[in-house]
Amino acid sequence: MSLLRELPMSALTERLASGGVDLLIGPYVYRIRSNVAAIGQGLARLYADFTLAPNGSFVDFDVGLRQDTIAQKLRGQAQFLFDQQSPFDTVPVQQAYAFLEWGMNWCVSLHVNEYLKLHAAVVARKGAGIIMPGIPGAGKSTLCAALGLSGWRVLSDEHALITPGTIDLTPLSRPVSLKNESIQAIQAFDSGVILGPESRNTHKGTVAHMKADMAPHSHDINTVPAALMVFPRYSRDEPQELYHRYRSASFVLAAYHSFNYSVLGEDGFDAMQHLVSQVECFDLVYHDLDWAVAKMEELVG
Repeated sequence: MSLLRELPMSALTERLASGGVDLLIGPYVYRIRSNVAAIGQGLARLYADFTLAPNGSFVDFDVGLRQDTIAQKLRGQAQFLFDQQSPFDTVPVQQAYAFLEWGMNWCVSLHVNEYLKLHAAVVARKGAGIIMPGIPGAGKSTLCAALGLSGWRVLSDEHALITPGTIDLTPLSRPVSLKNESIQAIQAFDSGVILGPESRNTHKGTVAHMKADMAPHSHDINTVPAALMVFPRYSRDEPQELYHRYRSASFVLAAYHSFNYSVLGEDGFDAMQHLVSQVECFDLVYHDLDWAVAKMEELVG
């Protein structure tokens, strides 16, 4: 099967503007359509090593970012499309790439319920999966990015997908979303980091996405067993520490961070109970990425 990087930029641009480009991303096929230049540039940079889906593959999510009307072009606006319909208002074209990534997350958040889904970064080391739930701004994506740049495998920056009744994590490797000061922090952590288009003045500030599929087997779709749940929290002023969290408290907080715990009802409760009973749970407070990465290495050592 072919990789996206084997497509010349001209061919990629043409396919995006016409029938779309079908990519294998974790267990799903995304069809991406766009006539916005930043989309092709971002995909070529961040998804170069993703596999093009074979012709005739079932498409799970058909998404796009387009400028199709004269009014949109005059106003510098672009429209996100899902199944060629518009679920959201237009966005400034300068924010198009960030909105494409958010829209791809939205597809899984809203439409996938065969898994227990947590809003969490997921990384793996030595065959052990680590779930890192966190609210926006907690520092989970920054730590996830630093781990990815330190030889860890990034399974996801946004979704922990757990098969109910198991501790199996389904990989959904995509770029890591970095915001505001986190962008500079990761560039300082590793000057070789690969970033996509920068989107400014979004509702989250300045956003850039980092290429995260750098570890061997990044695109292996086989499940990885969860071993740990770590709740990271960035704090400039507090002492850095790693400490055990009670499973009962972890259950409540993990349920709070779930996209579909309530939707699954009793099955969601059983799935969360099984997961939390099988993994060790920790809090991690940090302000130094090197220290945090070293502590995470100790956990899986």
